[in-house]
Amino acid sequence: MRPVGKIRNPIVVILLTIVTLGIYGIYWHYEMFKETNEFDNEGISGIVGLLITIVCGIVAIFLIPWQIGETRKRAGMPERINAIHGLWILLPFLGVFIWIVQVQNAANELWEAQGAVAA
Repeated sequence: MRPVGKIRNPIVVILLTIVTLGIYGIYWHYEMFKETNEFDNEGISGIVGLLITIVCGIVAIFLIPWQIGETRKRAGMPERINAIHGLWILLPFLGVFIWIVQVQNAANELWEAQGAVAA
């Protein structure tokens, strides 16, 4: 059985990122890369994703939705999200929140389809 990721509430991700002044957001990036990579041994690993996030965060904004979309396709699901979703970041203030909700919801659907349940 393949490892599946954790189902997270996108609003909790946003609130924890705000409360921790961005630290949880960096951890969340790491988890998004790690979980999708471990699921099917494809794509960018958690550590490499973390380094990309720290060194050049804007690249990670496009890579995370791309990796989730590709993982969904390999799992036989519609892609639903891809690198173009990174453009939400260009929308002042609200864009980052829309991006997090879309990315986390796409990941949640993937993990639910694999049998994961919300905590």
